[in-house]
Parts: sequence; C-alpha cells; structure tokens
Amino acid sequence: MLLEPDAENEVAYELCQLLGRAILPVRAAGGVGTAFFLAHPSGEFLLTADAVTAAEVGEVGLRASVTEPAGVAGDVLVLPEFRSWWVRPPGLGVAIMRPDDLHGLAAERGWRWRLQPVPATVAVRADEVAGFGAEPVTAIVLALGVGADGGRPLEVAVERAVRDGDGLRVTAALPTGYVGAPVFGVRPDAAGEVGLRCLGLLLPGDTGHPVATLDRIVAALPGGAA
Repeated sequence: MLLEPDAENEVAYELCQLLGRAILPVRAAGGVGTAFFLAHPSGEFLLTADAVTAAEVGEVGLRASVTEPAGVAGDVLVLPEFRSWWVRPPGLGVAIMRPDDLHGLAAERGWRWRLQPVPATVAVRADEVAGFGAEPVTAIVLALGVGADGGRPLEVAVERAVRDGDGLRVTAALPTGYVGAPVFGVRPDAAGEVGLRCLGLLLPGDTGHPVATLDRIVAALPGGAA
C-alpha cells in the first residue's frame, strides 16, 4: 500500500531502530553492495545479490554497531575464495550464506556478532505478492551507501515499487552500494490490520531495480528451509 509521507518517515525511522544491525556492507570485484541477515526457524542466513559476490576475493564490512566488545573486530573480514561462501539458487539473482563460519572467525579473533536479523515472520508471502495491483506502493530500502570518503553510512531510501510481471520492481535508480539491500513495505492482512513486510532484496537494473521477492528466497534457502 502507498503510505502518506509522514507515515513513510515514521516507518523508515522505526526500521533503522529495529533492523539497523541486520545489514552489512559487502565488496568484491563484482561491485559494492549491501547484505542482510535473515532469522528463519531453520537457522540464520546472510543474503545479498549474486552480482556482488562474483569474485575470488571479497570482503564483508564490520560496522562498529554489529560487533562486541568495541574496538576488537576491526573494519572488514577479507574472505578468500569468496564465491564459494555463497549458494546461488537458479533464477533468483541472489546469493545466500549460512554464516556459521563468520561466527567462527569472530570467536577465533576474540569478538562476537551483535545483530538484529530480519525475522522471517515479516517475509512477504506469495499470495501477498500476487495481490499487488497496478498502482505503486511504498518501498523503503535500508542500505549502506558509499560516502565521499569511502565509508558505508546507513541510509534509508523511501521509493515506490510496482508490479513487474509476477514480481516487483523499485522504480527509482538507487545509489552505489544499495544492490542486495532489503526492501520493506506494509500490507494489510486478512483482518485489515496493517503490518510490516520485507518485500525482498534489491537487484541491479537498468531502469529501476527488480526485487527478488522474499517468499521465493525463503523457499530456496539451503537445507530445505522453506
């Protein structure tokens, strides 16, 4: 649904407070992007766009807010054989990692993750995606941009999403670093109550950005997580 501007700003603010520590910067020869953690009943997963994982060496950024104790973790985890860390379900354009080894690396180096994963309970359902009509809806992207100094600030873009075939597309071209970021919206349930939904993951595109919808991603999680 399309929210009023004040409501959009309120939702964007709440997303930063509730899920700001769900997201990490990623960088490889394929580009610069955003990844986010999803908490599913079958385990935890790190999700991003396949386009930013196609390299032999890549790195996952370590924002100060997502590690503890302070000052121990450093700025990045450099991951050799970066491509092999990810599973790529056919046809989705996404890359999925079980982050057990990331937790192991943290333990070896004397720190631990302090995360706010996106809960699978807010994942958009297939019937909800099918229920989108021709009218645009509010799409809020929680991402890590690229600052002039090369830093990766937490940013929120309030945009519009439209139906695109049997999926969704964010109509605006978004800045460098946004590919792979989670896209949120609100949908009324059967009782008419409005609730937050994670619509999916932002993919690269020439005209706006296709969204890999989260219902399809959840169905493709490794290990039969659907």
